[in-house]
Amino acid sequence: MNREAFHELIDALLDGSISESDFLLLEAELSVDAKLRRDYYDRVLLTTLLQAEAEVSVAERPLITQQAKTARLGSDSLRSLRTILFSVAACLTIVLASWFAFGPAGDQSPVLAEQPNRVEEEESGFAVVAGESNAVWDAGQSLGTGALVPDGVLSLLSGTVHMELFSGVSVVVEGAAKFSVVSPMEMIVEEGSVRASVPEAAHGFRVRTQAGSVVDLGTDFAVRVRENQSEVHVLSGVVEWHQNGRDVERLEEGNGVRAASTDASERIAADTSGFPGVADLQEELSAARSQRFDKWQKYCERLEADPRLIALYRMEPPSNGSRRLSNRSVSSGSAREGAIVAAALARDRWGRPGHALDFSPTGSRVRVAVSESPGSLTLTCWVRINSLDRWYNSLFLTDGHDLHEPHWQIMDDGRLFFSVKKRNQWNAAAGEKDKHIYFSPSFWRPSLSGQWLMLATTYDIDRREVCHYLNGTQLSREAIPDEYLVPEVAIGNASLGNWGMPERDDSRFSVRNLNGLMDEFALFRAALSAEEIQDLYQAGHP
Repeated sequence: MNREAFHELIDALLDGSISESDFLLLEAELSVDAKLRRDYYDRVLLTTLLQAEAEVSVAERPLITQQAKTARLGSDSLRSLRTILFSVAACLTIVLASWFAFGPAGDQSPVLAEQPNRVEEEESGFAVVAGESNAVWDAGQSLGTGALVPDGVLSLLSGTVHMELFSGVSVVVEGAAKFSVVSPMEMIVEEGSVRASVPEAAHGFRVRTQAGSVVDLGTDFAVRVRENQSEVHVLSGVVEWHQNGRDVERLEEGNGVRAASTDASERIAADTSGFPGVADLQEELSAARSQRFDKWQKYCERLEADPRLIALYRMEPPSNGSRRLSNRSVSSGSAREGAIVAAALARDRWGRPGHALDFSPTGSRVRVAVSESPGSLTLTCWVRINSLDRWYNSLFLTDGHDLHEPHWQIMDDGRLFFSVKKRNQWNAAAGEKDKHIYFSPSFWRPSLSGQWLMLATTYDIDRREVCHYLNGTQLSREAIPDEYLVPEVAIGNASLGNWGMPERDDSRFSVRNLNGLMDEFALFRAALSAEEIQDLYQAGHP
């Protein structure tokens, strides 16, 4: 249906002159065409606003003649009819909104409903893990780089952790240690070694031990607690030592104190080399990361030779300025190079500049083409998400949403979304859909922003199940309903990090580009096992 004929049907609906057959035709067109639904919504909204304005203008007239009153009766009747029609149109709008969100084209052109009562997102904590080296936490605790430091007592069995408190204080903790961060300006150390570097904006920062408290006056200091004894070492600047039940002592650079809970304190020389600082930890982390990267490179040699691998794109264009990505798979000629569009070069998960792509600029994507039609699939990628600020956040989607084509993306609530289109025609009244959508539980929380994550999804036609993974751990497993099983998946032209392109007669497009970075994407013609997904994560984790 052309747009002019479509607009005539809408006008007939709003005027009350539409026939039953035309109404059914209009309903059918709206159910399958996203552009017409958008036009319909715009036209109804405009008409509603004009109607409201007309009623206000009439109400403001102070005087009418008897003749006008008689004429007004017909007008009132017409207004009543229009009110009914607008109610019908409003109801149809609500029905259509459900089509946008959940119907056959539900993952193509969503219309976001207003959420005036939406609750602002919240997190809990006073600090962030800025880095860690060989950190082993007590059972039930796991804090990787970028994680918020939770409330309560933390037990670091071994290794070293660098934390940045929201006050600006930088803290390095060596295990074994037991401690808690109770505010941006205060820590409690029950056991272990802690070094604090305090900026001017956080003067007054306090560390409490069983023997007393250290209060910063602009310093770099360390605390060591073992058994019933506490030590304070002033590495630079000045602190106050508040021993329990005793007078305050002022300690300057190079000095320290050792004290038990009740005994008098003993002055000692500060141990200036016994506490690692941020620079020491960063050097250690750099060496460890370099070793892990070398192991990952060797792992990739085996991965690239895996006969199940269709495509492996590492987001590092050649140094000659080309905006092309080579397919690293040696076993497949069905997927050629990828073409970078708008995405900007960025640091990858190993910290190397120019080896990842930032998809946050509008329109960003990598264009690829896959000519084969595999059965089972595995899709994996490493991403660093800034935020999920749009309804659909693209990972890998075919150009359209044609028969047997897959779509892989993240919903704004943090659920992974995977689907393969089964039908071009279906009976909605009988409960049929064009596809089945496999959602994971929500994995997203704001504290994951800026962290590198490995996402994976498997489509297994032999086991008839779809599994979603985060960082090598299975999020969900769902059976493929018999009526939605697609034995051969069609791909063709597709995009990484985005979906859809504007058409010649309409330059509008949905904003679905990933707000974040990607540095690796792999596509397999098989469903990897849970063990293989875990191995892939462990080998590729920086």
